[in-house]
Amino acid sequence: MTTTMNRICFQFIRKYSQSTNKLIIYEQLTGERKGISLIGFNRPKQRNALSKELVENLNNIVDQVACDDSNRVVVLHSLVAKTFCSGADLKERLGMDQQEVHHFVKKLRGLSHKIYSLPVPVIAAIDGVALGGGLELALSSDIRVAADNVKLGLVETKLAIIPGAGGTQFLPRIINPSVAKELIYTASIFGGKEAEKMGLINHLVEQNGDGNAAYLKSLEIAQRILPNGPVAVKMAKQAINRGMQVDIGEGLALEEVCYSKVIPTNDRLEGLQAFSEKRTPIYTGS
Repeated sequence: MTTTMNRICFQFIRKYSQSTNKLIIYEQLTGERKGISLIGFNRPKQRNALSKELVENLNNIVDQVACDDSNRVVVLHSLVAKTFCSGADLKERLGMDQQEVHHFVKKLRGLSHKIYSLPVPVIAAIDGVALGGGLELALSSDIRVAADNVKLGLVETKLAIIPGAGGTQFLPRIINPSVAKELIYTASIFGGKEAEKMGLINHLVEQNGDGNAAYLKSLEIAQRILPNGPVAVKMAKQAINRGMQVDIGEGLALEEVCYSKVIPTNDRLEGLQAFSEKRTPIYTGS
């Protein structure tokens, strides 16, 4: 039933996307999926290329998500068939002077950092091509799911530039740094099986007829996160992300700080009570 509901939800949103000019579609799910928010790319003719307008819209939505405590998990996906995000809008880039390019890339880099820093888990559902800045946005997510027909790559050196939206920092933190260097230096494009072997993605799924297999798997993962304590999940993400930036001693100190924030919560007491009564806990995020 859950898989069917997720498929119907996707079909509804995709149909809506075809009737609107919105470049980013933000949807908060309801019912048993309440707490899951969807952020969908919707620029079909340009294969979701990252224009100034799209980046501005995505920035605003990410800010909105960060300030809304009702959000528990975010799924970043595409409403354009066979494409997650093709990277920067190079036609638009041709019309920019050096200062405009610098400003745009700085804003895009800031967007990647905002996604990385969201207080709740972010899952990237990669159901198609993810190149350059598109892959960098996926790399800034906590969890990545890819269909087996994807094409991925940080291809910037082919254009005599470097990944500028966090790729040089995120990729070596996710996979072997030497492998990351080779991928960036050679501007390689690779598939889902290679990405899985490298540890770049968490799950590789067989693409379906609707072209949304990664999206459906991402919703499945999101729904497995929902029953857990909201504050605990947030603190776990904070401890992991911040801990990776420091040595083990400082990391353990950060863990202590994050743990101290869950001790006084009502949810912690509810978890213990539910365990004692052999029932499913009902967490409120307080």
